[in-house]
Amino acid sequence: MNKKTLAYVALLACATVPSTLILSGCAGSADAATGGISPQKMADGLHLVMKSDRTVYTRNVVNRLVKQDKVIAASEHWADDKALPLPAQMFRMGAEMVAKEADAGFSYSLQSIWPINKQNAPKTEAEKAGLQFVIDNPGENYYAEETLGGVNYFTGVYADTGVAAACVDCHNEHKDSPKTDFKLGDVMGGVVIRIPLD
Repeated sequence: MNKKTLAYVALLACATVPSTLILSGCAGSADAATGGISPQKMADGLHLVMKSDRTVYTRNVVNRLVKQDKVIAASEHWADDKALPLPAQMFRMGAEMVAKEADAGFSYSLQSIWPINKQNAPKTEAEKAGLQFVIDNPGENYYAEETLGGVNYFTGVYADTGVAAACVDCHNEHKDSPKTDFKLGDVMGGVVIRIPLD
């Protein structure tokens, strides 16, 4: 990760946590792997931005235009159908753009133990344990270290909840959904953020 990116991420993470945490050590929790901020605080800050953007898109664009105003549909085949991309697709597109940046310094994905798209199923032991943990422990995050391909990573898993009727209804009504009884506020999956430690 270059110095400009490190400075931005450090500023972002400190700016998105409560001031009590900043005073108690955000600036002082230096870690060489992330250029002056601990991997956990970096992951927490990144997740807060991702969660906020995802919630705003879901509630104020998809849910409003599809469910409330009924002026456009949201579709898996959004380009062909001239529809809105689903919130999960928007999230994936952002993750794919980040993955193309050689010096991004992190990666992220949206996963579930009940994935509609099988490529969103957990693969590593940390992902599986983390997704189950956020289901079993509402309001808590899961943190672990894992080695993949000879590289050590800090991995954070954060609950992804049904924030709007559009999310819940889509999953409950989808022909490929392995779970069809989601309610608003239920944990539907998780955001996995991975930061290399080497």
